[in-house]
Amino acid sequence: MKLHADELASALISDTDAVGMPVHGSRDAAVLIPIRDWTGRPEILFTERPDHLEKHAGEISFPGGKIESSDPSPRHTALRESHEEVGIDPAEVEILGALPPVGTFVTSFRIQPFVGLLSDEARPVPNPDEVAAILTIGIEELTKGYAMRRLVRRGVPIRTPTFEVERHLIWGATARILTDLLRRIGAL
Repeated sequence: MKLHADELASALISDTDAVGMPVHGSRDAAVLIPIRDWTGRPEILFTERPDHLEKHAGEISFPGGKIESSDPSPRHTALRESHEEVGIDPAEVEILGALPPVGTFVTSFRIQPFVGLLSDEARPVPNPDEVAAILTIGIEELTKGYAMRRLVRRGVPIRTPTFEVERHLIWGATARILTDLLRRIGAL
């Protein structure tokens, strides 16, 4: 599976279309799906959240966070949060488009994902207050680790997309966003 950047962009939607889509959630957030080496052996950058956090401790996610009133747009939030969490300079990211927003049920977030290519100069470094580790996982490995699984969360069984790569389990909103992206590019 090899796509050029313009082919990846054509699989995405515009910021305006994405932000205007209705989805469950009363709190707005935005994330960046940072991709390295798109035309070679593409990899996606994830964060592993520290165990000391009150919410989502130890989970795998995309860099991003809550939209602040001072943020001019969700795209800005995704870039700002990525800079704060993993030190990616916004100038080192080429945003190609967005994916439809995803809602979370327990935390009531409306998450707006943006897809961006990282420049060769980008050198992510985890902010230890927010990120335990940076994971860079190849699209091939993600595809091989995909499965619909039955998980029990807070005593409630759910059937959800998951990605298991080495010792890491990607599930929840991150897995739903990733599933959408991989289906759009023909990897799933």
